[in-house]
Amino acid sequence: MIWLKDLFHTEKPIIAMCHLKAMPGDPGYDAQGGMEAVVDSARENLLALQAGGVDAVMFSNEASLPYLTKVETITTACMARVITELRPEIRVPFGVNVLWDPAASIDLAVATGGQFVREIFTGVYASDYGMWNTNCGEIIRHQYAVHGQHVKLLFNIVPESAVYMAERHIVDIAKSTVFVSKPDALCVSGITAGAEASLDTLRQVKAAVPETVVLANTGVRLSNVDEMLAVADGAIVGTTFKRDGYIWNDVDTDRVKAFMDKVHTLRG
Repeated sequence: MIWLKDLFHTEKPIIAMCHLKAMPGDPGYDAQGGMEAVVDSARENLLALQAGGVDAVMFSNEASLPYLTKVETITTACMARVITELRPEIRVPFGVNVLWDPAASIDLAVATGGQFVREIFTGVYASDYGMWNTNCGEIIRHQYAVHGQHVKLLFNIVPESAVYMAERHIVDIAKSTVFVSKPDALCVSGITAGAEASLDTLRQVKAAVPETVVLANTGVRLSNVDEMLAVADGAIVGTTFKRDGYIWNDVDTDRVKAFMDKVHTLRG
């Protein structure tokens, strides 16, 4: 787990989500505002997160609903434009998540200098997007083919809006995923973005693979961050940093500061 502190320069890092507005090709795209509005919104949220003191940021196409498991080229291209325009203003380590396409996420990280990606790399699921299949061996080989082996891979083993096609205990999933795929980290999620991950599941996963980084992936907030970080090695936080704690609002720097103040206290 040495890589975690090497990359984020702290124990128990908080990776903040920088959610991008809908982009060309997405049903919710604001054609009148155009890509300039997407960039402006991302910049405002990035600066607010950094002003609040987060340890890292992860850019995602959160508003590209409904999600694709193989995204269109325009999505990756637009995300690359946004991140490239913001690069001079990014002051913390950053990663990317092209929902929900692991190859595209790796490509975007390689193209923009992202240091980590979060994705669904393993498993077969019944999901809101239909039957959701993966091919981890193919994706890892793609990572090496595009010279992205330096990019850390955060495996979401409890995917949002989906369940495993077969009954497998989360402990078995964690153990076999670590043995077969050697993830840099495992992420434990709730049912949707902003929904609290099960503390019991988090405990079981961490106990099963104590030498692997385990992150609380959704639903970490001011009221439960002490419990979550007592178990997890860090957290990915999005919704709680938004104004009024609503996912589609902009980032509220005061909420970020209050949260990070508590995290600093917990770190001692």
